[in-house]
Amino acid sequence: MSNVTKVAPIKKAILLSAGFGTRLKPITNNIPKCLVPINQTPLLQIWLEQLSKVGFSEFLINTHYLPEQVYQFIQNSPFKDQITTFHEEELLGTLGTLKATKAFWCDSDVLIAHADNLCICDWASFITRFNERRENCLGSLMLFKTDSPQSCGIVELDDTHCVIAFHEKIENPPSNLANAAVYLFDQRVNTLLSTLTDDETDISYHLMPYLMNKVNGWENKEYMRDIGTPESLEIANNEAFIWLK
Repeated sequence: MSNVTKVAPIKKAILLSAGFGTRLKPITNNIPKCLVPINQTPLLQIWLEQLSKVGFSEFLINTHYLPEQVYQFIQNSPFKDQITTFHEEELLGTLGTLKATKAFWCDSDVLIAHADNLCICDWASFITRFNERRENCLGSLMLFKTDSPQSCGIVELDDTHCVIAFHEKIENPPSNLANAAVYLFDQRVNTLLSTLTDDETDISYHLMPYLMNKVNGWENKEYMRDIGTPESLEIANNEAFIWLK
């Protein structure tokens, strides 16, 4: 199958930011996880700065927990005119949010990311992997090597980087190559979403099974950390100064 190269840059990104950060309590008792500082810089700021440097210019941020703090952050952000917010009175799930915000992205390719994780990578290389996908490929999945594969979604790739199997949090995963919860999706994913049921609400559990042999993988070899616990956040703060320059 011949490769295709996209000419138009990818401009739109959905930064999933609505979660409670329950495992990060008591830190998140008074601050949403997406605004927890890494070396004094809020996570959302790190995401916005990185993505804007590689051409993203339209952002959608979903809110639920302590939304007023997120709105205040946006109001004081240099990116405020590029940000649309989407409030969820009840959490919709990652796939539920994607479905509910189709008006924002359905006519374009889009990046979706769990913006309460710390991710530092060669974004241009990730986008290149997406742009060089096969004609029948609907997206690219960022991957990373994890030291706790039982707690992650683990993928298997063929020799063309195509995802051929996906194992979400199983007892004996076949490798430690894990889903980083950062996706670049072709706008054709919109057609697939229209076939899913209302109770299919999670990207990992409910969308990925439909995307076997239809997405490729790209390994982030720089830095990826779920800062979901106080211990992990402390590690990130100790390590991030190497990456956040």
